[in-house]
Amino acid sequence: MTTNASRGDEVLDSLRRHAKRITEPKRAVVQVLVDARDHLTADEITQRAQLLRGDVSPSTVYRILEELEDLALVVHSHMGHAAAVYHLTGQNHGHVTCASCHVTFEVPSDAFNRLANELMSSLGFELDRHHVALSGICAACRAEID
Repeated sequence: MTTNASRGDEVLDSLRRHAKRITEPKRAVVQVLVDARDHLTADEITQRAQLLRGDVSPSTVYRILEELEDLALVVHSHMGHAAAVYHLTGQNHGHVTCASCHVTFEVPSDAFNRLANELMSSLGFELDRHHVALSGICAACRAEID
């Protein structure tokens, strides 16, 4: 089982292997991402990183997130009309967002694999499951409508 500390060490080790500097703001952003129980916007990451280290600016966080994403350590997703959210790479999953209440659910990779395979075989289209969320109406909102 991977602990938060070891996951953070893995990310920092990967940065070192790519000859990237390990700065204190970068450590703070990695710690925030490792500790996150949910996907976070850049603003949320900035706020939490500033709690760990007060001098972390929003522009620094954006640069760090871009660097982490370029190295495939972080992915971002667009959840409907809300700001992009970020999370560490790891377990493949997709997202669905309720157009009514705006709650986002993680969908196991096997469900998205079936859709991705169908899109590839019928249209030659390669699905990027991380980048966008599929939109619809959740069960709770449908129950309110009925």
